[in-house]
Amino acid sequence: MTASIPHRFRTGVMRYALRVLEGYHSLWGPSISEKLVDLVRFELTTSSMPWKRAPNCATGPLRRVLFTLYHGGFATMVEMEREQAWELLCEFTKSDSLRRHALAVEACVTAYARKLGEDETKWSVTALLHDFDWEIHPQLPDHPTKGEPILAERGVDAEIRRAILSHADFTGVRRESPLEKTLFACDELAGFLTACSYVKPNRSIYEVDVPSVRRKLKDKAFARAVNRDDILQGAAGLGVELDQHIAFCIEAMQQRATELGLAGTQPTATAGAQ
Repeated sequence: MTASIPHRFRTGVMRYALRVLEGYHSLWGPSISEKLVDLVRFELTTSSMPWKRAPNCATGPLRRVLFTLYHGGFATMVEMEREQAWELLCEFTKSDSLRRHALAVEACVTAYARKLGEDETKWSVTALLHDFDWEIHPQLPDHPTKGEPILAERGVDAEIRRAILSHADFTGVRRESPLEKTLFACDELAGFLTACSYVKPNRSIYEVDVPSVRRKLKDKAFARAVNRDDILQGAAGLGVELDQHIAFCIEAMQQRATELGLAGTQPTATAGAQ
């Protein structure tokens, strides 16, 4: 039934409903809001791992859960916003480098979402959360398999959870949707482009180009933790040429260079320079 409703309109209705629910909570407290929403077995004021909450990540009671609005016997899922996904990522991930990796993958994935006319918010949330559990599950296959139930508890959409599982081959979840294929294609490449930026004179993504990336891909000693096969297979899965995919992701990351810590450093001025 909801499939026939344009996504942009449906999302707007959901966001409005979320604001109404927050208004109920602020005016009359949780007793009223709990009658209107299903909190998916999640306590409003606690975190399953409060000691992992990063101090610079804002939290809010109702915005950290998935709401279920009931009308006419049907349940409509209110989609997680990017802000909520960022809070969830920060709760479990303290490392700045891991957070920046999530942002780099998000930059690439959401750029593809815009290009393909897909749901940019959903693709953003997927990218931000794809490695959210790496610090608590640093070994394979614990990541991402043990992280998936946590996301389900927090109300993350099944489509997003499936995409996150699919970015690891050993889970057995085949990459079928454009979102799944794009996440896989951008994950390793975003990390590799970051590594390429760090070895440039000014540590800048603006200094990175396709030929230099191709040369570094052939250098097995460089960024050896990055799986070259995943980068090649990712582009093939998207049905694009590797060079085209690299160039697209470079541009996407350049647009958010400051946020990614890849804007570069200016060379020190020589003495007496004007």
